[in-house]
Amino acid sequence: MGDFKTIPVQEQLDHIRRGAVEIIREEELLGKLKRAQKTGKPLRVKAGFDPTAPDIHVGHTVLIRKMKHFQDLGHVAIFLIGDFTGLIGDPSGRSITRKQLTKDEVLQNAETYKQQIFKILDPEKTVIDFNSRWMSVLGAEGFIRLASRYTVAQILEREEFTNRMKSQQPIAMHELLYPLVQGYDSVALEADVELGGTDQKFNLLVGRDLQREYGQESQIVLTMPLLEGLEGVQKMSKSLNNYIGINEAPNEQFGKVMSISDDLMFRYYELLTDVPLTEIQKLRELHPKKVKEDLAVRIIRDYHGAAAAEAAREEFNRVFGKREVPEDIETKEISIASGPIRLTKLMASVNLAPSIAEAQRLIESGAVHMNDQRVADVKTEISKPGEYLFKVGKRRFLRIAVKP
Repeated sequence: MGDFKTIPVQEQLDHIRRGAVEIIREEELLGKLKRAQKTGKPLRVKAGFDPTAPDIHVGHTVLIRKMKHFQDLGHVAIFLIGDFTGLIGDPSGRSITRKQLTKDEVLQNAETYKQQIFKILDPEKTVIDFNSRWMSVLGAEGFIRLASRYTVAQILEREEFTNRMKSQQPIAMHELLYPLVQGYDSVALEADVELGGTDQKFNLLVGRDLQREYGQESQIVLTMPLLEGLEGVQKMSKSLNNYIGINEAPNEQFGKVMSISDDLMFRYYELLTDVPLTEIQKLRELHPKKVKEDLAVRIIRDYHGAAAAEAAREEFNRVFGKREVPEDIETKEISIASGPIRLTKLMASVNLAPSIAEAQRLIESGAVHMNDQRVADVKTEISKPGEYLFKVGKRRFLRIAVKP
């Protein structure tokens, strides 16, 4: 895109502002950008990730893509892996205390994160750091001195803590320390900007306060929206199964993108691609199916390459446009040596449904087909050996080889 030394400051700000919910404070950011241009010294832009889950979905990439925007302008992107804070557990958005991870779990997950983020960020321009580097050497005395910089009243302003106190749910002491540690990370890194989701706003503001306490210029806080999942209502989450994983197969990613609503599609365009906003507006005049296909191709191209993206488009149109069966259907084997097996139980055992109850609901709703025939009876059993082709919903296919 260019370099912060030559790109007009207002143009940089417009690029940075894209998709952001809030910038605290924008006039301060403008000042930092002007100074960077004058001195030739890039801004240090930090985003922290607690390695509590090893797989990244596209909801996580909203923040990582914003880091890349700064990186494209020539600023320093610091991907901070919270191996120390991961041992505490972030209370953001939690009504209960989060499970603490072991050191081995944290480090194992951190390695997985590192492999995945470089599908988006430039590895040669990314600083990866671990907050144990300064927190582990701070010691008990240093931690107490850090705690003296912030008051209990300030910490308890946090909405999650207030709600838990009102409902008489416990707050562990280590949770009160979490915002302090995250804030101190900004001090240790001398961050100019910190990025986070809207649910991180409190923690990010603590960083601003602590930097002032330590005689530093306060960082800019930039919050990004929490991306809605496939149904367009709740936050994208693996636990809600409404996500697109960046390591999922191209055909699976394509099908999931095609399942979203037309309105949600344009939000995904804004937050998951670099298509200029003016062009996104023009896309609203085109046929939504073609626009959605192009979105799916753009997303898959980022993680699997252009050839895989186009192949996924062709496969989707072959299967769903012409009502054909996919070429690469997974096959699983089961045995009926102990007698016939109820279909609902079979579906749950081979992950065609998350539970027997959900399998029953899918059959009742007419979403289950066996050998091209809709299954109407929830009491259906498999009693004969052979191959059975199952289709659940529009996109889930599975071939089951039934052995005697």
